[in-house]
Amino acid sequence: MTNPVEFKVFKSDHPLTREQREAILEKPVFGAKFTDHQVIIEYSDELGWHNPRVEAYGPMLMDPASAVFHYGQEVFEGIKAYRHADGSVYTFRAEMNAVRMQKSAHRLALPELPTELFIESLRQIVMVDNDWVPDPEGEKTLYLRPFEIAMESFLGVRAASKAEYRVIASPVGSYFPSGLKPVDLWISMDSARAGKYGTGEAKTGGNYAASLLAQNEGKDNGCSQVLFLDAETHTYLEELGGMNIFLVYKDGHVATPELDGTILRGITRDSIIQLIRDRGIEIEERRISLQELTEGYSSGEITEVFACGTAAVITPVGQFKSKLGVFGPTDVQPGELSMSIREELLGIQYGRLPDKHNWLVKLV
Repeated sequence: MTNPVEFKVFKSDHPLTREQREAILEKPVFGAKFTDHQVIIEYSDELGWHNPRVEAYGPMLMDPASAVFHYGQEVFEGIKAYRHADGSVYTFRAEMNAVRMQKSAHRLALPELPTELFIESLRQIVMVDNDWVPDPEGEKTLYLRPFEIAMESFLGVRAASKAEYRVIASPVGSYFPSGLKPVDLWISMDSARAGKYGTGEAKTGGNYAASLLAQNEGKDNGCSQVLFLDAETHTYLEELGGMNIFLVYKDGHVATPELDGTILRGITRDSIIQLIRDRGIEIEERRISLQELTEGYSSGEITEVFACGTAAVITPVGQFKSKLGVFGPTDVQPGELSMSIREELLGIQYGRLPDKHNWLVKLV
């Protein structure tokens, strides 16, 4: 495929009316409504990536023998488009999303989409559905979901020779309906998100499917999210079902679990680490035991705990619950450092603060 890539655009003949769209944008619910269009790029071993296009959002017609249904070859990303005050639209660290998706695809034996084509696909859907990008108020954004699936129809354990990449988009508000309040975490004591040498570092649906049973268990115990421990020793903190975790200590330093191949390389995580270092604060990426968390949080040695991810940005953590009991303060308030970093990160993303690290990518 030669550059620049030319996308064919087929406008929807049944878009929502302006009134319908504005009603959705007034109070967007995370992942509930989708824009009028989608991006599609096909792949085959013979042709490589080909036929890039934008067309109407709608159901997919798929063969029941499509490999994705039977062998789980699927990867995805999550990234946002931010409306700035002058009406322009930017995304955040798109190159890093592109590289992570390539690594995920490699792990799942799927073809790797080139970085420039990934970024151009985001630009294409935002250009066509620009009116769906909310105004910069109340943390509203347009959430973009690029994904790739195996499309060859066969039964047999091997990598598929055909794949399809798509981008869909959903206007969103705050990830947690209750707003920015500390969330309680359920510590999963008898299940793991991913094992060593497995797919933990890949952003693939199977990892999230593996977390759902524990998620249901946590919900039954009044928790919004689940904290997983390492599968090998069940001793060390790893990550939440969809977020990374940070601990702030009384002496001011910060720690987060190290990346060891079983933890997703969170882009928000990486950005927070950089912003903390910019302030001259010591931050450690290391193994953190459940015992250290339990004792430190209960004694006050750990003063703040927060989780982070593209969808939720930064979310303060309240108590921890498990089959062994409950620990942590009962009246947790959002921490000073976590809220300050959160405001700085959002300020960069929405163009209100200088982008010192050149993280923003203009789409429109």
